[in-house]
Amino acid sequence: MDISAWMDDFLRALNEAFENRVWFVGLQGSYGRGEATETSDIDVVVILDRLSVSDVKFYNAMLDGLSYRERICGFVSGRDEILNWEPSDLFQFYYDTTPIKGSLDELLAVMDEASVCRAIKIGACNIYHGCLHNMLHEKSGDILRELYKSASFVVQAITFRQTGKYFRQQKELLRVVSSDERDIIETFLSLKRGGDVDFTLMSEALFDWSRKWIVESH
Repeated sequence: MDISAWMDDFLRALNEAFENRVWFVGLQGSYGRGEATETSDIDVVVILDRLSVSDVKFYNAMLDGLSYRERICGFVSGRDEILNWEPSDLFQFYYDTTPIKGSLDELLAVMDEASVCRAIKIGACNIYHGCLHNMLHEKSGDILRELYKSASFVVQAITFRQTGKYFRQQKELLRVVSSDERDIIETFLSLKRGGDVDFTLMSEALFDWSRKWIVESH
């Protein structure tokens, strides 16, 4: 698909639906990074001046009229909500969003080093918990793939704290990360390409890595 042409249709429909209430529109995911394939989801971020339940219903109806409806996902919010969001979530949100209309620069005022450290800590804790639960109960290769995807986001935060630069593409991360984080990214990329899951080995490696960052991040 032609994402530029699709976004033109999307913006036209959005402006007809909400007129001057649209504060921001952006793209996340593979289309935002310029890495999309023919099966990639369309991760659209839409922030209105405010968001009510009726707005959500109206937005849903608007999406139903667009092409590739089954691939549309993403995030919708009101402006006040996003400006008062948990700062550790805003860090990833800001740097992983490619602006199409408007700017997210107001979010920079609430993001500092502490929010990046918190993003690392929360991410590592969630991965640790999910990894243990999966090892003991679910024993699912699909869950393990998702946990490695989450770990790749934590590596982005770790690298940002260490270098002051945000690397959106995993291949860029591989050039600058330490050996422990490189193993995480290489495993994630292998799984993303459909590589085999060595459940025990990969689970144990992820468990040890997340434990390290829970203890070391502060």
